[in-house]
Amino acid sequence: MPVTRTVASEISQENRQDHPVVQHLREELANAFVLYANYKHYHWHTFGPLFRDLHLMFDEFAHETLETIDELAERIRMIGQKIEIVQLKQMQEAAKVHSAGADQSMREMIEEADANLMVVIKGMRDAARTADESNDPGTVDLFSKTVRMHEKHEWFLRQVLKKRDGLTG
Repeated sequence: MPVTRTVASEISQENRQDHPVVQHLREELANAFVLYANYKHYHWHTFGPLFRDLHLMFDEFAHETLETIDELAERIRMIGQKIEIVQLKQMQEAAKVHSAGADQSMREMIEEADANLMVVIKGMRDAARTADESNDPGTVDLFSKTVRMHEKHEWFLRQVLKKRDGLTG
């Protein structure tokens, strides 16, 4: 059997449908969909004294998160598995993060976004460790790159939430 077929076969067998690396990838794909939708919601519903800055920040977060969706989905396919979660409702059900609430203050939206990011960051760190233990450096790299982006987003939100920020209620 040629080397390429051997490696492809080994990767696919090691990353079977129920393998923890595949499960983490699917979960983070679902999380990314929900985060993207949430960021667009916050972007559209921003108001108050920090309107412009928050409006632009949430749009930037949405754009950066959207780019990760394809990378996560392609990684699932690359290691020989199918993407079984295809409907938006399935994405929402598979995600560990919560969909944005309605009729929130700016502070509540930012707190919600921050709490969701903490869930994603913890999940991706666990996922990177699992991928490393499974000798899957490609997935480790993807999670490492993506978690850095989410950590930066969380840092921005944390800074906005500090006292005397102009956000009310």
